[in-house]
Amino acid sequence: MSPFSLRRLSSALCLSGILVIAGCHKKVPTPPPPPPPAPAPAASPTASITASPAVVQQGQTTTLTWTTANATDVSVTGFGNVPPTNSRVVTPTESTTYTVTAKGPGGTVEESARVTVNVPTPVAAAPSLSEEELFEQNVRDIYFGYDKYDIASDAGSTVQTDAAFLAKYPDMKVVIGGHCDERGSEEYNLALGQNRAEALKKALVADGVPASRIRVVSYGKEKPFCTEEDDACWQKNRVEHRKLDQGQ
Repeated sequence: MSPFSLRRLSSALCLSGILVIAGCHKKVPTPPPPPPPAPAPAASPTASITASPAVVQQGQTTTLTWTTANATDVSVTGFGNVPPTNSRVVTPTESTTYTVTAKGPGGTVEESARVTVNVPTPVAAAPSLSEEELFEQNVRDIYFGYDKYDIASDAGSTVQTDAAFLAKYPDMKVVIGGHCDERGSEEYNLALGQNRAEALKKALVADGVPASRIRVVSYGKEKPFCTEEDDACWQKNRVEHRKLDQGQ
């Protein structure tokens, strides 16, 4: 074999050896793809609520305003489910806390607003007057001249005022007592006192007071209002005095 053929054979053997060695290596597997990234957490809901004004008098209104985000379910105290952002006018009768609740994939949040209602302090009613007190405050006496039993012209307005008062209280009954000063006999003054009482009764009846509501009595000079012996005192005793008839 020629030298040239030996070189070719030697080169072929080397190449075969390289191929054999290369064919003995294991195949490296392809690495798996990386896992996908975890989804971002859902945004937490937010909420706010205000009341304007926050302090009212009983019977007044206030406006609730709320705002939410990232919520799929929104409710407000007293209204149930509501839009995510809105306002309502309310008239609370007492102090109330209004709460907005916002729910979503990211959780639940609550916010509140307090409305203070000022309740007016009740005013104590003035004690009512009794019939007797009303009578004493509104009915006036009539005075007569010496040895007279006719009603003077300047006393006519008093009679009309008394009649108007009695018309407002139809259940009231009246006792008219005729009085005289100490001069004259007992019998004469009893008769004079009776005439004075009858004269006033007649005047009241003329102004619309039923006669059935009026009783007359004469005291003559038995029950004086003044005991001095002078004209001023005697005038005080020449009086027709009325009082509430309580069946006595």
